[in-house]
Amino acid sequence: MKHSSHCPDCAGSIQRLPRNAGRAMIWIYRHTLSPLVGYDCRHLPTCSAYGDEAIERFGLWGGGWMTLARLLRCQPWGTSGIDNVPRTRPAGACWYLPWRFGRWRGVNAP
Repeated sequence: MKHSSHCPDCAGSIQRLPRNAGRAMIWIYRHTLSPLVGYDCRHLPTCSAYGDEAIERFGLWGGGWMTLARLLRCQPWGTSGIDNVPRTRPAGACWYLPWRFGRWRGVNAP
């Protein structure tokens, strides 16, 4: 039996490494800091659940920008209510225009 130096599963694992690292940071926050701070979120789903889903769906770069926009809206004068992660990539969003990933105003509005 020959052993191949190229492993198809390894390439996918390496590509998912940043995504999994981002999700791991959210997991650590959820299980360490979040219980100490308390569960008081203005949005549904919570910001950590939103970030986890955004990073899972769009990767660390795109999902990270979406999460940043969500965190900046989660403040006393910000938005509140149901705010789901978009199902598709926002129009015009690409790696060199990362701010287009985020929803900077409003809830579930383009």
